[in-house]
Amino acid sequence: MIVSAVREFPGRYPGLVDHEVLLAPPDPLLYVSRWRGEEDLVDYAGEHWRDRPVVLPGEDEYLLEPLRVRHFTAASLT
Repeated sequence: MIVSAVREFPGRYPGLVDHEVLLAPPDPLLYVSRWRGEEDLVDYAGEHWRDRPVVLPGEDEYLLEPLRVRHFTAASLT
């Protein structure tokens, strides 16, 4: 469900540089997205992107617990 739901994201959200759905049982599913900048992320996830995960339509029925959101930044190595 998640893979098909996010398949079109790169075309819909130009600031989305890269994304992937990771499955590593027994761990839960992990969705990783990389954005060009904070403004692009806000366009996708809204002003509360730091603490409110985006829940896709119909995703609630698959959740065993509330979604958690974590953010990381990458520093240039030059």
